[in-house]
Amino acid sequence: MTVTHDDKVVREFSKQAAGFADPRLNAAFTRHLDDLVRFMDPELDLDDNVLEVAAGTALVSLAIAHRVRHVTALDLTPAMLAEGKREADRRGLTNVTFTEGDATALPYLDRSFTLVVTRFSLHQVADPAAVVREMARVSRPGAALIVADLVRPDGLEGDPDRIERLRDPSHGTMLTRAGIAALVADAGAEVKRSRSIDFTRPLGPWLELSQTPADVAGRIRRELEDELSGGPATGMRPSRVDGELHFTHTYLFQHAIAG
Repeated sequence: MTVTHDDKVVREFSKQAAGFADPRLNAAFTRHLDDLVRFMDPELDLDDNVLEVAAGTALVSLAIAHRVRHVTALDLTPAMLAEGKREADRRGLTNVTFTEGDATALPYLDRSFTLVVTRFSLHQVADPAAVVREMARVSRPGAALIVADLVRPDGLEGDPDRIERLRDPSHGTMLTRAGIAALVADAGAEVKRSRSIDFTRPLGPWLELSQTPADVAGRIRRELEDELSGGPATGMRPSRVDGELHFTHTYLFQHAIAG
């Protein structure tokens, strides 16, 4: 039986879903969430009908639900949506809908939403251009399109995607800031502003969240340690913080206007 990229995504994130509710493991997803909400703030309106594409556990949807009329959180992995629904119920939120669906073929009519957002998805999917096209298609003219994702900094040495795929086989390819802007422009939207953040994070919880097999986790750790000792660049920008092995991701927030 052929295993598709979507199959890998569902398999890997079904394993990881419970970890997204663990503050010890999900810090990378929650630490800069408030920064993203502040970045989105000028675009949020109490009349907004919002779609979060590839929402995972719907962290963005839950964070902005009190600021908009309605949010739809769409994701490919039922286990991730179930975690988000439990948290929405715990908070008493009644204006968030959870929908299983494919980000490259959104089950909505053209011009259905006044704000469309995706976070940490483009580096994961097999066809990021299709995701951005679909986001633009379902956006009303003048709607805000918000992309927040891992990006590859210009001039980076090494191949971080190789390490990312060792850790999580469903990882796709990190785009550059210019690469994401090009996808947005090709979809007929206009980039208005962007912001980048470097986040240095501990290696251990990152590997634990993905349940990376011990032998593979050991290989990743050795490669980062070798780089610190003068070995080949991995692209992960390793460092030691209080004696613990860390690495650095770069996050991009990008705001565009749908045509």
